[in-house]
Amino acid sequence: MPSASKRLLVAINPAASFGRNRAVGPAVAERLMREGHEVTVLREANFELLRREVESAFALGTDGLVVVGGDGMVSLGVNLLAGTGVPLGIVAAGTGNDLARGLGLPIGDPAAATEALVEALGRPPKVIDAGLIRHGELRTWFASVVSTGFDAVVNERANGMTRPKGPSRYTLAMVRELVTFRPRSYTITVDGVRREQRAMLVSVANNSSIGGGMRIVPHADLSDGLLDVFIVHPLSRARLVAVFPKVFAGRHTDHPAVEFLTGREVRIEADDIVAYADGERIGQLPIDVEIVPGALAVFR
Repeated sequence: MPSASKRLLVAINPAASFGRNRAVGPAVAERLMREGHEVTVLREANFELLRREVESAFALGTDGLVVVGGDGMVSLGVNLLAGTGVPLGIVAAGTGNDLARGLGLPIGDPAAATEALVEALGRPPKVIDAGLIRHGELRTWFASVVSTGFDAVVNERANGMTRPKGPSRYTLAMVRELVTFRPRSYTITVDGVRREQRAMLVSVANNSSIGGGMRIVPHADLSDGLLDVFIVHPLSRARLVAVFPKVFAGRHTDHPAVEFLTGREVRIEADDIVAYADGERIGQLPIDVEIVPGALAVFR
């Protein structure tokens, strides 16, 4: 094998993008093998089985983990690799792809994403920050965003729906939630400074986007050693609907109901809110979040 060859785990989500990208994973593995890398392909019938298989394979040693899928697969990789120094590679083939977007990797073009990965394997990995959530005894790493407001409520509703099957499920969940959603009372503590307020949405961001490109914190930096707290103050439903299109484009930053804070440690408390991190369910508030500078290596 060439001296630059690596031992790589390639974890494939067969349900990525609701099953539309099933051929991507095998193509990625084949391309990496043609480059002389030693590839172990990991794929299972469901996500939990895949997680266990990846953990077992990782314990045997590897030079990198490549995930093929969306932000759920990225979350799996981040929670396994953060703090280990072993790099994460991403071939974006899901519906969200927010960390890939934040890293400037190809989106919507798995072939281009694969070639970008091949090139990145020949360079030293890039080191970025990761966030660590404490929820009771649970410790969860995240790379992009923790949601604890309207966006989290929508995610919770969407996860309880059986149809439609595609991404439009989240749009429908948002429309349904708007009918009854009211501002929540929060206690937010940033680097020891505590405030109590009502808000529509409170997110803690390491990356700039959520939900497949909704640029909630367009100025977020993956390597600045800081968390960005995004707060939307109470709005009428009509005004909230009017703000959301601006959020997708990152043009909401000067809206009078929007506020940004920065810090290294954030505690969020509220009733009747379930937190989500990179689209994965964490549990009921309160949560404590901290930034861990340079915790994650990525092939970029």
